[in-house]
Amino acid sequence: MKVKVQTLDAKASGDIELNDGVFAVEPRADILHRVVTWQLEKRRATARGTRERSDVARSGKKLGRQKGGGVARHGDRRAPVFIGGGKAHGARVRDFNPSLNKKIRALGLKMALSSHAKAGSLIILDGFQVAKTKELKGHFETLGVGKRTLVIDGDAGEAFRSGRNLPGVDLLPAVGANVYDIIKADTLVLTRDAVEKLEARFNG
Repeated sequence: MKVKVQTLDAKASGDIELNDGVFAVEPRADILHRVVTWQLEKRRATARGTRERSDVARSGKKLGRQKGGGVARHGDRRAPVFIGGGKAHGARVRDFNPSLNKKIRALGLKMALSSHAKAGSLIILDGFQVAKTKELKGHFETLGVGKRTLVIDGDAGEAFRSGRNLPGVDLLPAVGANVYDIIKADTLVLTRDAVEKLEARFNG
């Protein structure tokens, strides 16, 4: 698939041949859903497990008689009602890291990239070098990007510092490209370097 390459000033800068095996895969909602669900669950951090009654190191001796003491009946000082006792119904360590086949993950990323190419919301830039945030904002307006833009470059260079304060603009190196961020974006902006690294990632 041949796509036009632009500069940051929205001027033509030749063409680039995109690999159909990466940018022309028919998207499937079930695959994308599986990958996004896996990715979001991988982000979840489990709670630190609290010590319950059986985990607290305190005396197990019965405090007093079962009957006749005029007070509540307690078996030991590990009960949650005592200071230093175990936590009642405390947080437990849970596993939020489900596994997903590498082939499915790779297929999901190809489909996410292909969805932008199919919708016409993919912009290929010759390079991404800019010094000031105000200047970069003007370039995005010239390119006509959507409300939410994702820029993927080969590496996280100095130019990334210019765009991190722009609302609705996310910047990632090619190694950090992921399905969730790509699908969430209205416009996907790739540099030549990013295209090469993404294609090499699948072919390697």
